[in-house]
Amino acid sequence: MQYLPNIIFFLVLAAGIGYFTFNIRKVIRNVKVGREVDASDHKKERWGNVLRIALGQSKMVVRPVSGIMHIFVYVGFVIINIEVLEIIIDGIFGTHRVLSFLGPVYDALIFSFEILALLVLVGVIVFWIRRNIQKLKRFWAREMKGWPKDDANYILYFEMVLMVLFLTMNATDLQLQQMGATHYTQAGSFPISSLISPVFDGLSESTLILIERGAWWLHIIGILVFLNYLYFSKHLHILLAFPNVYFGKVVPKGKFKNLESVTNEVKLMMDPNADPFAAPAEDEADAEPEKFGASDVMDLSRIQLLNAYTCTECGRCTSECPANQTGKKLSPRKIMMDTRDRIEEVGKNITKNGEFKPDGKQLLDDHILREELWACTTCNACVEACPVSIDPLSIIMDMRQYLVMEQSAAPNELNVAMTNIENNGAPWPYNQMDRLNWKDEA
Repeated sequence: MQYLPNIIFFLVLAAGIGYFTFNIRKVIRNVKVGREVDASDHKKERWGNVLRIALGQSKMVVRPVSGIMHIFVYVGFVIINIEVLEIIIDGIFGTHRVLSFLGPVYDALIFSFEILALLVLVGVIVFWIRRNIQKLKRFWAREMKGWPKDDANYILYFEMVLMVLFLTMNATDLQLQQMGATHYTQAGSFPISSLISPVFDGLSESTLILIERGAWWLHIIGILVFLNYLYFSKHLHILLAFPNVYFGKVVPKGKFKNLESVTNEVKLMMDPNADPFAAPAEDEADAEPEKFGASDVMDLSRIQLLNAYTCTECGRCTSECPANQTGKKLSPRKIMMDTRDRIEEVGKNITKNGEFKPDGKQLLDDHILREELWACTTCNACVEACPVSIDPLSIIMDMRQYLVMEQSAAPNELNVAMTNIENNGAPWPYNQMDRLNWKDEA
C-alpha cells in the first residue's frame, strides 16, 4: 500500500504519454499522405526563422496587445513546465520537491514560476474578454461557428484552471511548510501564493494536505489531459509551430514554383537538336501522366499539410485579406481549416481500411469552393501576416492550376486573356501589328 500512489501515478503518466504518442503518430502518417518535398536548402535561413519567428515570437508582436499577452502565456507555459519535471520525479519516487537541494537557485525558480503563472492567468483572461466580450470580428467569422469557437474557449478555461491549481498547490504547501508538517521541506519562494495562503488559515494540517495533494494530482492529470487534447484542437501549433517555421517559405514570397514537366517540355521545344517524334523511354511510356495542380490533399505537399495542422485559427491572415475585406467568400484561415478537415477524413479512411479507399469526396468542391479560389488576388498578405509561417496561397494556387490545366475551368475573363496571349502575345485583344498605333495619336 505504501507504493500504491506511485504505481497509480506511473500508470496515469504512461497512459497519458502513450495516448499522446499514438495520436502524434497519426498526424505524422496523415502528413505523409502528401507529396514529399526537398527542403534541405537554405538551412541557415531556416534555423534563423525558427529562432526569430517560432522561438522569438517576432511576428506576434506586430499586433502589440495580443502579441504581448501571447508572449506571457507562451513563456509562462514553457518555463512553468520545468516544474512538471519535478512533479513527475516526485510522483514516481514518492519524494516531495526533490529539486529543493538547489537551494537559492530553486527559490529563484519557484519565484519566477509564480510570477509567470500570474501573467499567464492575466493573459488568458484578456484573451477570453477579447474573444467573448469585445467579440473581435476575426473571431466571429462564418468559419468560426460551432467547434472552432468552442475549442478556443475550452483551451482558455483549461489554462485558467491549470494556473489556479498550480497556485493553490503552492499556497497550501507554503502553509504546511510554516506548520512544520512532516514531508513538507521548507523550500521555494512564493510571492503570489503567499498572498493567497491566508485563505487557508485556520484549516487543520490533514485538511491542508488533502487540498495540496488534490491540487497536485489535478494539476498533473490536467496537464496530461491538456497534452492529449492538443491533437483534437487548434493548439497543436504549440508543438508543430517549430517544424512548420523551419519548413516555411524561404524564397521571395512573389516567386511561384514551375512545374518540372512543363519546364522540360518548353526546353524540348526550344532545343533545335531535339527530335519531337522520338519514342519515349520504356519507363516513361508506362508511367502515369503527371497530374497538374491539386484537387485533393494527396496532391498537396507534406509541408502544405503540416501548415494545415499548424494553423492557430487566429484569423490574422483573413483580417489582412483584401478579398475578404471587400465581402468575398475567401478566407485564408478557412482554406487551412478545410484542408485539415479533409486530411482528418482521409486519415480516418486509412485507419478503417488499412489504406485510402476512394470515398467520393475531395478537397475541391466538397470543402473549398471554386468561388473562394478565384477571389484570391495573390497579394501574399495572408502569408506575411501569419505568425507561424503558414502559406494558404500555395494551396490556392495549386488548386487553381488543377482547374486551369486539368479541367480547363478558368473563369471566362481569364480564358479570354490566355487566348489573347496565345494569339497576340499579350492579354489584350489587339493584333501585334497594331500595338504601336497609339503613338500616331499622340
